[in-house]
Amino acid sequence: MSAWQFIKHFPCTNLSRHILRVKPRRCFTSSTPPPSSFSVTASLSTSSSSESFADAPYLSVRIHCPKHVVDPFSEALLCFGASSVAVDEDDDDDDDEEDEDVTSGSSLASKEICIESIFPVNEEVKMCISQAADSIGLKEIPKFKVEMGDEQDWVTKNQESFQPVEIAERLWIVPEWISPPVAEGVNIILNPGLAFGTGEHPTTKLCLLLLQSLIKGGEAFLDYGTGSGILAIAALKFGAASSAGVDIDPLAIKSASHNASLNNIPLEKLELHLAPSDNREMPLRKEQFDVVIANILLNPVMELADHILSFAKPGATIGISGILIEQLPSVQERYSPLLEDISVATIGDWVCMSGTKKRS
Repeated sequence: MSAWQFIKHFPCTNLSRHILRVKPRRCFTSSTPPPSSFSVTASLSTSSSSESFADAPYLSVRIHCPKHVVDPFSEALLCFGASSVAVDEDDDDDDDEEDEDVTSGSSLASKEICIESIFPVNEEVKMCISQAADSIGLKEIPKFKVEMGDEQDWVTKNQESFQPVEIAERLWIVPEWISPPVAEGVNIILNPGLAFGTGEHPTTKLCLLLLQSLIKGGEAFLDYGTGSGILAIAALKFGAASSAGVDIDPLAIKSASHNASLNNIPLEKLELHLAPSDNREMPLRKEQFDVVIANILLNPVMELADHILSFAKPGATIGISGILIEQLPSVQERYSPLLEDISVATIGDWVCMSGTKKRS
């Protein structure tokens, strides 16, 4: 099975992680599966990927999930059909102070948390929830309630919750509909639509900080699992000579194209490629890039290690993220034969591992 065939058959529909975390709630977003065949290269477009979602109704599903598995369960829901997952952190904090169980001395509310999720109208919600629960070892299917959602409601809520994010001094991620807080700073303008990468999630922050430290001017950069295109765009703003973004999700490529146009990125400096669904090779040269970052899911990170590094020049810097601290030992073991001078950065429970590709 080829690398891209593996991703196609992987339970998740997207190569990029497609997770958005915003305050006061944590939001995870995904999109519909890619078609069986599609064009390899996408040109820059001015249309937003959120339009395709906004034009159709959807199912709004409230799920009561054990609190200790909320993150992996949210990820699993995306893998098995959810388009978006949101966890209200403020309600979570408030509930912790209530409903103390007299017999156990613990808070009843602390055992469960409510997840608000969105599914396409034709999705088998019960089956998706059952598969998601089974994939993380839950013995029972969580309770859930399904309602029909208004087609414009999700986009409106998403825009209201997405505010400018300061990644570092003078480095901002700014939604398209808001003026930059610091006009003279490095502002990456985004309309994420349904694609991952708004700067709020720790893995995006870690990758942006790594990228900022690596780009000195003139580098060729590959964003493996580009999502909203945030890393590919940031690399150019930091001074890279060229960027390329790869994803298996057509909506991610559409979103990245739109975001590139918002940032006035010249067409000749940014390539965006849909991964082919068959055995065709990517239209990228081997050992082409000075910096490669893959902020994706754990299974592709492990399975596609050789494929990811094949695009990097000997001596290039590789960044691997989208992984939790407890997953780090296995990732380090997988990449140690391929990288040297490995270092690790963390934000909360999330990790970004980087190293230099060994010279043969």
